[in-house]
Amino acid sequence: MKRSEMIGRLRSFDSIWDIAIIGGGATGLGAAIDAASRGYRTVLLEQHDFAKGTSSRSTKLVHGGVRYLQQGNITLVLEALKERGLLHKNAPHLVHNLPLVVPNYDWWEGPFYGVGLKLYDILAGKQGFGSSRLMSEESVIEKIPTIETEGLRGGVVYFDGQFDDSRLAVNMAQTAADQGGTVLNYMEVISITRTDSMVDGVIARDRETGDEYEIRAKAVVNATGVWADEIRRMDMPGSAGIIRPSQGVHIVLDKSFLPGDSAIMVPHTSDGRVLFAIPWRDRIVVGTTDTPVQEKPFEPEPMPEEIKFLLDHSARYLTKDPEKKDVLSMFAGIRPLVASEGFEDTAAISRDHTIHISGSGLITIAGGKWTTYRKMAEDTIDQAALIGQLEEKPCVTGELHIHGYHQRAHQYSELDFYGSDAAGIQYLMRENAIYSKKIHGNSLTRMVEIIWAVRYEMARTVEDFLSRRTRALLVDARASVESAPVVAEIMAAEMQKEDGWKEEQIKDYETLASKYILSG
Repeated sequence: MKRSEMIGRLRSFDSIWDIAIIGGGATGLGAAIDAASRGYRTVLLEQHDFAKGTSSRSTKLVHGGVRYLQQGNITLVLEALKERGLLHKNAPHLVHNLPLVVPNYDWWEGPFYGVGLKLYDILAGKQGFGSSRLMSEESVIEKIPTIETEGLRGGVVYFDGQFDDSRLAVNMAQTAADQGGTVLNYMEVISITRTDSMVDGVIARDRETGDEYEIRAKAVVNATGVWADEIRRMDMPGSAGIIRPSQGVHIVLDKSFLPGDSAIMVPHTSDGRVLFAIPWRDRIVVGTTDTPVQEKPFEPEPMPEEIKFLLDHSARYLTKDPEKKDVLSMFAGIRPLVASEGFEDTAAISRDHTIHISGSGLITIAGGKWTTYRKMAEDTIDQAALIGQLEEKPCVTGELHIHGYHQRAHQYSELDFYGSDAAGIQYLMRENAIYSKKIHGNSLTRMVEIIWAVRYEMARTVEDFLSRRTRALLVDARASVESAPVVAEIMAAEMQKEDGWKEEQIKDYETLASKYILSG
């Protein structure tokens, strides 16, 4: 997948696209895969990088949603469990089994959560990741050596999926391209065009060159997540908003806080929120908050009270109490929840997805969550085919392998998340001895990965590489800043950029990374 090739496809296309998709997060990329794999002529336009927004800032879980089960939303849980199974089948190099322990400190918690999680198992059926079971106090401590033991009565263990969100997004962009779709990052939609009051395409501007393109399409899909209302107002100025944004915050800690391969899940904290402490990338991710917000910046920042909540509640369940100085990185994402009348608390708003079709034919897909992206895409493209009067073609994504598919990717060691591409990276590493060198003493990332990301994954900036092609920014924000000059040097050479580009990239990245570093 090369950006020059994608630009070439866009320039040489002299007809009307079947489907144009605005937005390169999980939802838009899923829609592009679905449309292209059905044989529709498909173009996707993302104004920043793929998964720049919410889709790279998740809790890293592919899950049915225990909380939704608690809320009684069985339909959503059933759908999510089915999609969890399909994603594990189609992207085994990125989706893995994760045991989660629910510690019990009150006498009623064991039977209460035990029964609920058995229902979770039953709903998953043959696509279950493992059977939940009650645990003794000793078994919980064996699984979670750093669990707070005072008052501990035992626990329940259940199983869900874990993944790398932005790596999956990159592989999804590659999958859409493999299916014949045209996918472009840094291509901003600046207006929507119409014929006889009906949407018939968009005007897009290449943010790298300034070139503008008129892109005509039989159907236009708005898959821009928390910014969906802004696109809707390009179509219909003054449209009432349907998005109720909610901020979720995570902190990243050293592995010593939670050794082993099991996570902690607290379904009901003292103020009713859910808390996760999850092993990921040899670190621990702790989250998440659920805070209604008004602003929707591309780089949302954690609020002090959100960080305090995570630190305080981590300390309640871990013997080693984390402090501010222990936070290696912090990150925030904004959930695109769909307005639900009568609910002020975003935790009570349904995570179901909604498809809205305007009077002029603009199709907006909103809500949902990472796990159900494939089903959301299927429903969206079904509607797009009707609006665009396209030939009816069945969805095939239930059986479609995601780019990188490999059933035994673990054989590639620290390159396992590349799946089948890891062999190509290893081959490239043999071209130059320096390629195998690590970019930082605290990182597993090698210089060869920079070359690969530029050549085959459309990485255009230092941020693209350190934040989303690799997860250096989330794993250790300070170390990633120290890596930035090396990354900029190699990218500048590979992309034939001037020295000024390199210096600007380093400065921009330092500014960005400062928002991920907890001071004080």
